[in-house]
Amino acid sequence: MENAGNTMPLISKKTAMFAALGVGLFALAKAVYNEMTKYELRGKVVLITGGSRGLGLAMARELAAKGARIVICARNEDQLEDAKEDLLRRGADVLALEADVTIQDDVNRVIQRILNRFGQLDVVINNAGMMMVGAEDVMDVEEYKKVMDSNLWSALYTIKAALPQFLQQGEGRIVNICSIGGKIAVPHMLPYSVSKFAMVGLSEGLGAELKKDNIHVTTVIPNLMRTGSPRNVSVKGDHGAEYEWFKLADSLPILSQNADDAAKEIIQALENGANEVILTQTAKVVVALQGVIPGGMTSIMQLANRFLPKSGNDHEVKRGFESETKLSKSWLASLTDDAAVKFNEV
Repeated sequence: MENAGNTMPLISKKTAMFAALGVGLFALAKAVYNEMTKYELRGKVVLITGGSRGLGLAMARELAAKGARIVICARNEDQLEDAKEDLLRRGADVLALEADVTIQDDVNRVIQRILNRFGQLDVVINNAGMMMVGAEDVMDVEEYKKVMDSNLWSALYTIKAALPQFLQQGEGRIVNICSIGGKIAVPHMLPYSVSKFAMVGLSEGLGAELKKDNIHVTTVIPNLMRTGSPRNVSVKGDHGAEYEWFKLADSLPILSQNADDAAKEIIQALENGANEVILTQTAKVVVALQGVIPGGMTSIMQLANRFLPKSGNDHEVKRGFESETKLSKSWLASLTDDAAVKFNEV
């Protein structure tokens, strides 16, 4: 009996040791495999929609450091020129194109200009999009259409325009910047969540169908990110109160991610051919909870919604920077204000 009592801890220790060794070997094998099969970005032509500011610019900087040839497109000519100069200073070979990717003809022209300049297109990163903050009862059908155009149709137009070139080359990569709002419906951001749910479905479906053609699709699920983007969101209802909660949440490190870190993780997922990457631990926990307790996150969101502003019944759309309050301009939001300067959101 005494020996048996001593054997159990020994077996447990051995089991734990072998388990730890197995996990370590698996991690090492995965790292070696990723390195051996890593997609080489040097010399590749990469299109980033919405590449003039925010996460798009952060990814462009990361790609410049890896020697990729970069194409950025956006609607704001001044921001586009500033981003181009920033990338040129970093030694990038960059083409900046003014375009509205919610217009299919504009997208087709962008792809043609890329092919005229470089003769190839290797990667498309669908990053362009918009956010609209406010209670559901001030969101008209037109808001849903506008957000869908910006977040979903723009991505589909770009993918459709790029696919013939990818098929001709025999390979291609697509990265779709979706959102945790495409996994969990976030109150006071309903048009945005609807569009991102659709984009997640599009991205996952394309990933399943295009792999046979050597075209790999990566679905990216970010959480809030400190790019300074709250300045440029659209706000309805009680403008000041809506902007306050959104900007303050964006400035909290526990809820939001550093944009440079996010860009590195996304580009690494592109290199490794990941099917999906969820960028923060918070987002991973939320997605896991939704899977384990179906409807559980809805209950949590129902509770959270009780603490969000009342609608205000104001149907006017304002930009974030037009909705500033004393609190949103305080030190509590300083991380977002600093990021706005760094990532060309001002």
